[in-house]
Amino acid sequence: MTLHGFEEIQAPNHYFDRNFNIEAAKILPGEYYVSARDMLLVTVLGSCVAACIRDPKAGIGGMNHFMLPEGGGDQHNLLSNSARYGGYAMEVLINQLVKLGANRNRLEAKVFGGAAVLRGFTTVQVGEMNSQFVLDYLHTEHIRVVAEDLLDVYPRKVYFFPASGRVMVRKLKAVHNNTIIERERDYGQRLKRADLSGDVELFT
Repeated sequence: MTLHGFEEIQAPNHYFDRNFNIEAAKILPGEYYVSARDMLLVTVLGSCVAACIRDPKAGIGGMNHFMLPEGGGDQHNLLSNSARYGGYAMEVLINQLVKLGANRNRLEAKVFGGAAVLRGFTTVQVGEMNSQFVLDYLHTEHIRVVAEDLLDVYPRKVYFFPASGRVMVRKLKAVHNNTIIERERDYGQRLKRADLSGDVELFT
């Protein structure tokens, strides 16, 4: 994690987006990115969720991309691990927004993802669990949700412009490979193997 004046980065993939003619960062599972610059943040979501959180007055915004971990067959572990990891994934994004000058009381959120693309992967409906968690978390933290596109059965590609707050979402109804599902499956397995009893780590 490095701080570069106007942005806080967690393992980003930078590129120049020719469609929008702007610098962009691709956010993979377990990553986040915060910036006050005029740029584009892009992620592709299956059952994972992404929160795009922004201070509209300061023009500072960021995006995360996360999935709640499984708790095995133990319902208590499922709830405690999920709350612990999900809370961390949200709090680290909010903390970096505040570090760059955002006011926590002005933050607003747009949330996406939680599709049912991992059927048979787990005993719980991962997308539904992720979606409910992010809404509950934001409600508890008094962060207003100004837009949402959750659940459904299709993966989504999300384009977020943190300086303006603009978001574009494209449903991927004809995905010709399993890259999204395989990436999230691998991410979910890494979460499953993680020791969540101590410090929580974001995987990259």
